[in-house]
Amino acid sequence: MELGVKTMEWRDGRLYILDQRLLPTDIQFIECTDYKMVFEAIRTLAVRGAPAIGVAAAYGMVLSAGEALSAKGGDFHRKLEEAGDYLASSRPTAVNLFWAIDRMKRLADVRKGSKPEELYDLLLCEAQKIEEEDVAMCRTIGEWGQSLLPEECVLLTHCNAGSLATAGYGTALGVIYSAVSAGKKVRVFVDETRPLMQGSRLTAWELMQSEVHTTIICDNMAGHVLREKGVDAVIVGADRIAKNGDVANKVGTYGLAVLADYHQVPFYVAAPTSTIDFSIVRGEDIPIEERDSSEITEGMGKRTAPFACEVYNPAFDVTPARLVSAIITERGIHRPPYEKSLREGEGG
Repeated sequence: MELGVKTMEWRDGRLYILDQRLLPTDIQFIECTDYKMVFEAIRTLAVRGAPAIGVAAAYGMVLSAGEALSAKGGDFHRKLEEAGDYLASSRPTAVNLFWAIDRMKRLADVRKGSKPEELYDLLLCEAQKIEEEDVAMCRTIGEWGQSLLPEECVLLTHCNAGSLATAGYGTALGVIYSAVSAGKKVRVFVDETRPLMQGSRLTAWELMQSEVHTTIICDNMAGHVLREKGVDAVIVGADRIAKNGDVANKVGTYGLAVLADYHQVPFYVAAPTSTIDFSIVRGEDIPIEERDSSEITEGMGKRTAPFACEVYNPAFDVTPARLVSAIITERGIHRPPYEKSLREGEGG
């Protein structure tokens, strides 16, 4: 299953990014002609979702290489390094951002003796590889994940981990798409995902585009739905997974995992291996982005809280590994203990 619109597209030396802030009512693209525009698209959530951020950052590095080519004077590699550092500062939690930038930097270092024009072409090819690999990984994740689901299933998901959050197909939603393609009868409950409503604005829109039976619920209805609606599994994506299997994902995921555990419903996390950060031992070491208070106090453009009230707005929370039934990657289905299974490659 594919959406009729792509998350981003490289064309004629420019990166066109679907502006997800305007969905589901408007489909518009941002034409990025330099890496600072990519930075802004990532920072403001015009493009979001860990894999998609990584792909966008890779193309941002290509744009910076193009700028370095046309700039008079200065060091080509120094400009690339500066651009990479700048792009990396856009958002702190999603590890795919840093993974993609580091991959582009490593290529530039390995081919340091190449002419700048040749290196530009190599960097473009590498960004395109990252994009293609992401789509392929998501399809494989989907196939592994759908094997966990019964022929008729009711699922619950949080935030958006679909085509819009990746280069295409999706992680958590990729599992759903693969289940539907396998002929399974699937019904999905979608958390709104406050405060920016990525569930109701993006996930519901995506699923309905693919004609998947979709029901939107408020985040605080999840416990009731788990108890009353026969949910077979909760499935979410991830922005960073620690070495021990602790999972950072959109805020609200932790509470959903606690509810799933109480109701004895499997809680699955679907993500590419590039989301696993083996340098982070446990979840409490994952940096958690805090966003502007206006996202809560002026949600969707309307004031909904008293002026001068203190606001706490973390974009992510961490779900302990003990609440995660399985982590699904392109290498397979990984189960506890995650320190061992995530390292061993193919799951089982």
